[in-house]
Order: sequence, then structure tokens, then C-alpha cells
Amino acid sequence: MKLDEFTIGQVFQTKSFELTKENIMNFAEVYDPQYMHLNEEKAKMGRFNGIIASGIQTLSITFKLWIEEGCHEDDIIAGTGMNNIKFLVPVYPNDKLNTIVKVIDKKPNKSQTGILTVLLSTYNQKEEKVFEGELSVLIKR
Repeated sequence: MKLDEFTIGQVFQTKSFELTKENIMNFAEVYDPQYMHLNEEKAKMGRFNGIIASGIQTLSITFKLWIEEGCHEDDIIAGTGMNNIKFLVPVYPNDKLNTIVKVIDKKPNKSQTGILTVLLSTYNQKEEKVFEGELSVLIKR
């Protein structure tokens, strides 16, 4: 979809993604090597009572789910920013995440492009919101 095809308030629901302990640990080894993502014994004694996913991993899964929805295909040119990023609830192994995407702004510019802004809200299988953030992209008109 091009910018002009989106409407303010339009909502999309993504498929779900199940996170495994292996997913969490593999991601953390490379991108966020902190004990709460890697060390089961130490994590059990911590605030979350076990291994949790990195917030950056949750953000990445959210983005993946939105992209895989496929409604904008090759019309997106580049990301331009993320705002109001919130990690609300820990994500644990075997959590199933899905994202609700709401169009909150669109601004055409003088060229054949514009800026589309969406609110990404990611939930676990208990319908708890685990992540929220705004994403803006440069997109064809």
C-alpha cells in the first residue's frame, strides 16, 4: 500500500510469533548479553523469576510481525524514526506475541513520497500489552 491508501485510524492485526528460550538466549548472546537473558540460575533469583527476552528483541519481533503483514510491500523507502518506546511487561520463553498496528498520522510531501506513522502495540497470549511504540517511515505516495 502506498501512503495515500492508508487512512488515519486504520488498524492491522499481525499473525503471532512464539518465542523460545533458545530464541531469547541466541539473540542475547549477540545483542544484549545480560544475565536476565542468558543465566538461568541468576535470572531465577532476580526480579523476573527467570529468563526474559531483551526489550530490543521484543521491538525487533514487533517490527518483523508488521513487515511480514505485507500490506506496504516495496512501497516503504526507509524508516525515519521511532518515538515513545515502552517495554511494559516482561516477555518470557513460550510467550506468543502478536501486534496491533494503528495508523496515527500521514503527511504527504512535495515529492512522490510522504511520512506514515503507526502505533505498534504488542501483546502476549494473556492479552497483556508488552510493548508500545510509534514508528515513522518514508513511503511512496
